[in-house]
Amino acid sequence: MVSLAAATGIALVALGLVLTPGPNMIYLVSRSITQGRRAGLVSLVGVACGFFVYLAAATAGLTAVFLVVPAAYTALKIGGAAYLLYLAWQAVRLGGRSAFEPKELTADRPRRLFAMGLVTNLLNPKIAVLYIALLPQFIDHERGSVALQSLTLGAIQIVVALVVNGLIVLGAGALARFLTARPLWLRIQRYVMGGVLGALAVRLATDRSPAPA
Repeated sequence: MVSLAAATGIALVALGLVLTPGPNMIYLVSRSITQGRRAGLVSLVGVACGFFVYLAAATAGLTAVFLVVPAAYTALKIGGAAYLLYLAWQAVRLGGRSAFEPKELTADRPRRLFAMGLVTNLLNPKIAVLYIALLPQFIDHERGSVALQSLTLGAIQIVVALVVNGLIVLGAGALARFLTARPLWLRIQRYVMGGVLGALAVRLATDRSPAPA
């Protein structure tokens, strides 16, 4: 069983990441504004399935590779930290865009909406970093089965991500209009998210824990 501290920690990390503009948010917001809430929710189901694929892979022993080749785990953490720093820079740099300034998308049928949500999430480096490098840091080997802890922590992350993304889909149009009419709020949103990403990058880069078992 995971500790309360671990559950709270992964929930906060998940919240910080889901609120940070990335492929999932940009796609869901753009789809919701362009084609409506129903299309956004269908796309979100695809995103949800992508989360479960990552969780299944992590629980099935993906981390065993890093036990055999510890240098690979170190390289992944460094690469993950660099990617998070890149996202932070993209958020705060001059001329950076908010996820609520979406691009136009052509209308798609439900099957394609689902598929695009799934593929967008599976190809999202931010989620890969979360499951392979961040989530293992909240696992305590003295608290029992690593697989069960991974499932529990992953389930917490998925619940947080789906609830927040669902709210974003339902309110995408109103949020876009609100933020577009208030450029200062757009800048604040970008700077806050950039700060969250930067803090996660520093945590990941300075972590000295061994590869998860």
